[in-house]
Amino acid sequence: MSDTVVVGLDVGGTSTRAAALTLTGQRVGTGRAGGGNPTSHGAERAAAELLTALREALADVDPTRVAAGTIGLAGAGRLLADPAGRAAFDRAWHDAGLRCPYEVHGDALVAYASGTAAPDGTILIAGTGAITAQVHELRLDRIADGHGWLLGDAGSGFWLGREAVRRLLADLDAGRAPGTLATTVLTELLGSADIAPRPRDTVDATIQAVTRRPPIELARLAPLAVDAATHGDPVATALLAEAAAHLVDSVGRIRPDGAVTPVVLGGGLLTGDTPLATAVRAEVGRRWPAAPLRTAGDGAAAAAWLAARDLAEVTDPAALHARLFPTP
Repeated sequence: MSDTVVVGLDVGGTSTRAAALTLTGQRVGTGRAGGGNPTSHGAERAAAELLTALREALADVDPTRVAAGTIGLAGAGRLLADPAGRAAFDRAWHDAGLRCPYEVHGDALVAYASGTAAPDGTILIAGTGAITAQVHELRLDRIADGHGWLLGDAGSGFWLGREAVRRLLADLDAGRAPGTLATTVLTELLGSADIAPRPRDTVDATIQAVTRRPPIELARLAPLAVDAATHGDPVATALLAEAAAHLVDSVGRIRPDGAVTPVVLGGGLLTGDTPLATAVRAEVGRRWPAAPLRTAGDGAAAAAWLAARDLAEVTDPAALHARLFPTP
């Protein structure tokens, strides 16, 4: 059984990661390439990055040993509905020497599988955007938020950045001296925390600095809010508490009261030791006290596990998952 290999890919907007694993859980190859999301970069460029990551992961592996594969990416449904995009991915798969079938799943399912082997549960992801989903029999079921920066993604990195700027503007409008968070945001946007003799001039300059850039770039201000809260800034602390409430409210839209299935937290804002992650964990624990709480791990390995679990040779998928993701 150890001769059989499975391949998993975690495809994001900024990076593509691949993992080749045996059915005993041994990692025999890894690969990394640039952003491979076809929605963001187009199908041909995305497929080229996919091929780069695959070739690196299979550098020391005979591709004929690979029995199955899984690709996880945001917007999986759009790829599956686009014949040209799917053909580009098929060519990349074939050019890597692979002749086995592969499946495409949403990145939310892969993130969930990186945190637990349980077939049913909930995944909450907060990074630049925010989305939550119910998982049933290891398939995405109901989904909440993920509506994008204009209409939703409440509690996300974009939301934090936008709200931090809004609080800065409110301070300037009211003639209040900016606090720690407002000062760092002002410095980030304008290069200085100095306020003009006529505060409205600073307001106008701040607005121009924001609107000259793509709106999604507000997400790069989120770490400033997290850092300010870490150091006790009351405005940032309140902002993160509000973000946590939004995130857990989105979970509550689709997760039944009293549910005891696992909750997995994923995304850059929830997988580290941050005040936001702590606040979300506390709120999830309050609302679903009997639910195991997990943190998402290696998405490429999780994608490989999803590929392996459907093979007849894998008689205990949960045991394989435990070897890939040992409990600390």
